[in-house]
Amino acid sequence: MDWDHLRFFGELARNGSMAAAARRLGVEHTTVSRRIQALEKQLGAVLFARESGQWRLTEAGRQLLTVTDAMQSAVDGLERGPLAQSSASEGPAGLVRVGATEGFGTQMLAGELARLTQRYPLLSVDLLALPRMLHLSSREADIVISLERPRRGSIIVTKLADYRLYLYGQREYLARKPLVARTEDLRHHSFVHYVDDLLFTRELQLLDTLHRPERFALRSTSITAQYEAVRAGAGLAVLPAFVADKDPILSRVLPEQACFTRTFWMSMPAESRQIPRIATTWSFLRDAVQSMRAQLCPAQ
Repeated sequence: MDWDHLRFFGELARNGSMAAAARRLGVEHTTVSRRIQALEKQLGAVLFARESGQWRLTEAGRQLLTVTDAMQSAVDGLERGPLAQSSASEGPAGLVRVGATEGFGTQMLAGELARLTQRYPLLSVDLLALPRMLHLSSREADIVISLERPRRGSIIVTKLADYRLYLYGQREYLARKPLVARTEDLRHHSFVHYVDDLLFTRELQLLDTLHRPERFALRSTSITAQYEAVRAGAGLAVLPAFVADKDPILSRVLPEQACFTRTFWMSMPAESRQIPRIATTWSFLRDAVQSMRAQLCPAQ
């Protein structure tokens, strides 16, 4: 048997989606499919049933998952045990997957995590900076930084930091449009925003509390795309201060009324606290974000 097939089997079993398993493994979904077919052929058993677009385990699949989980636990034990400790002098080693929101991941964490890998040459980091929720339960990431505090499962959660968002516009756009002195004046302006039905967290439903436009000039699932649209003069948008404040062509609009505070939460599975590569990354991120407070929560 090709035992590596079990790695693909385990990801598909936990995710229930061929596409999600492929993303987690860093391969094409066709590769996952081929691996599962090969494993079923080797075992002479059907491991999955396709139901409503999801891959559900058969009885044979459930039995195999028990074995696969036991093997994973054994591997985790090796990473925490004497063999791992004997190489501690070389620093943490292996791959850590860090999930974060798109803006925070690209603008604030990428450089810091690059410095972490320079400090520990045997450590590798996958930064999953995505405009969607990542789930520890399906092992999409080892550490997740989210806007909503996880409340279920055997996980460790800490408040990482608060951050502020403001309403911004391009300076030239603001100069040619009616002055915004109060919220009622916003009716004269165009807006850039998220695609409502694809918004991945209610924590970013901010514009509705300020003004509900009749139409939007541009909507996107990406905060980076929204930022670029505002820079191009498409309209106003609520953006994180750590993204927009450093851009000289953008200006805050109604900074007292249009000021929002949200929180980043960091979480990991409880059993990961003893795995050196994950524990080291966790501590590094906690300390690194502490030094970012002035950028995350600038003065009004």
